[in-house]
Amino acid sequence: MKLSRSFVKQLLGLSIAFLLFGLAFVHSPSEALPIPADNGLVIKQSRYSVEETERRFINALNSKELNTFATIDHARNAEGAGLTMRPTRVVLFGNPNLGTALMQCNQSLAIDLPQKLLIWQDETDRVKIAYNDPRYLGGRHGLEGCSSGTIRQMAGALDKLSASAIAP
Repeated sequence: MKLSRSFVKQLLGLSIAFLLFGLAFVHSPSEALPIPADNGLVIKQSRYSVEETERRFINALNSKELNTFATIDHARNAEGAGLTMRPTRVVLFGNPNLGTALMQCNQSLAIDLPQKLLIWQDETDRVKIAYNDPRYLGGRHGLEGCSSGTIRQMAGALDKLSASAIAP
């Protein structure tokens, strides 16, 4: 029996989707990665100020020899335009070895790379951090397992890096 190419692609796509979905459950409960919100963001609360959280995060990046490409201070930029905004910063960072491998699977991923960490003070004065979950980005860009190991590695690294920025 000969299977059509489109059927094989659909079957392969479903298999990969189930595999990616199951990746979140491979770790033991104490090592499970955070589950992102429907919008793909992983959000955590920090006990530190926006500035201190940013400093701690950049130190964590430096300790792992990751690139910090830029920091954007949205509140300062708003002030320059005569507007006010609660403290809000974005750190752009990454590892070209991992990011390039993903972009080789699908160049559209370049719109979401390098990775970003948002640090902000909300309306109740709580400081929070957020980042795009690589598993979500893999689905968004249809990687379908092209680099599922890289995606899993990035998700684990982001969890650890962000945790070190907010840990006591």
